[in-house]
Amino acid sequence: MYEQITSNKVKSFLLVLFFVAFIFLLVWVFEELTGWGRGGFILALAISVVMAVGGYYYSDRIVLAISRARPVTREEFPYLYHTVEGLAIAAGLPAPRCYVIEDTAPNAFATGRNPKNSVICVTTGLLQKMNRLELEGVLAHEMSHIKNYDVLLQTVAVVMVGVVALLSDWMLRSLWWGGGRRKSRDRSGNAGAILLLVGIVLAILSPLVAQLMQLAISRRREYLADASAAMLTRYPAGLASALRKIAADPEPLEAANKATAHLYIVNPLKNVGGKVNRLFSTHPPIEARIAALEKMSFERT
Repeated sequence: MYEQITSNKVKSFLLVLFFVAFIFLLVWVFEELTGWGRGGFILALAISVVMAVGGYYYSDRIVLAISRARPVTREEFPYLYHTVEGLAIAAGLPAPRCYVIEDTAPNAFATGRNPKNSVICVTTGLLQKMNRLELEGVLAHEMSHIKNYDVLLQTVAVVMVGVVALLSDWMLRSLWWGGGRRKSRDRSGNAGAILLLVGIVLAILSPLVAQLMQLAISRRREYLADASAAMLTRYPAGLASALRKIAADPEPLEAANKATAHLYIVNPLKNVGGKVNRLFSTHPPIEARIAALEKMSFERT
């Protein structure tokens, strides 16, 4: 169990480190080709940070509104409240607010910029179709996202993707208007041509590479949340069973869309398959997640 959690944390860190190194490579090539210096990077970073900060502080309200979620009372769903409060105590966190989506498809997500401003949202289908141990596993998974500050990490990843997208766009425009060609002429023939070719390839492909790295980080955090949830409940079989049920449920989640799909415990957009599509998926394959959970064992007290 502890090895699984440590492995997921290390892999997430390495992905972020690689992301940062990739941005610095792009900045260096950008500066060499256009002569803009660090100003282009600073401007791209400033714009991305402003956009991300706005999303960071208001994303929970936006997501809840898009999902047509409503707050629930303790009297309406007492077991939901009691389980969330018990898991919050076990995790050493303030109890998140509870919301529900009126939808028969079972699913759940967590949002909020930090543990003090967090929300766990479940569908009515999840409450109806899961037994107590399965529901506890799902709620523990979402509690783990809150505890692990996954919303913050995803915000950082969004900033990085924004920086890469702006830099690549500016690089292409600069090359189009001749900045890169003028700089390359100042170099020896072959070196200038090679650098220009590298710059064009990077400018075209870097947004795609950045997006793939962001999705890879998202998938690693799902594994980490699964492992952390198993530690909270001491019963990984409950979450594994819940994942099977949610993935096998044929009903579509009407409130979900491509903008919010990454938040849910299981991708609510069902038609995702194949090796290529998995590269662009925010979630690891369900079979792999269940297999990882089945390797864990605890004595439930």
